Amino acid sequence: MGLAAYKKTIRESETPRQIERRILSRVTHDLAEKGQGFDATEEKSERLNILASGLREALYENQRFWSALRYDLAEPGNTMPDALKASLISIALWVDRHSTALMAGEGRLAGLVEINGNIAAGLAGQTTPTVRGV
Repeated sequence: MGLAAYKKTIRESETPRQIERRILSRVTHDLAEKGQGFDATEEKSERLNILASGLREALYENQRFWSALRYDLAEPGNTMPDALKASLISIALWVDRHSTALMAGEGRLAGLVEINGNIAAGLAGQTTPTVRGV
């Protein structure tokens, strides 16, 4: 099966919630994997090396996911309860600010991984996250 056919099959067999969970889980896994050692060091040069070794790209992908989610939540046709939309938009804004700080070598990655894991678990209908932190 060609890649285009495979992608079409996924789109037709997964719900939007399942797709969001799959993407968020993948991005969160990448953050945890590529960010190993980031929180363990306060040395700016070491943090920048970790960022250059793939963490920066993972943070960017995470920001793109949350930006798309924030856009979708703000759409007039979104039927999600207003309180939940507001909470998720607030989280998306925090993720954006926190990711920007992380890209500058500041802050801790574990909180971002934990938030993502909790949201992915919620999308899967679980009460505990499936992705563990850094």
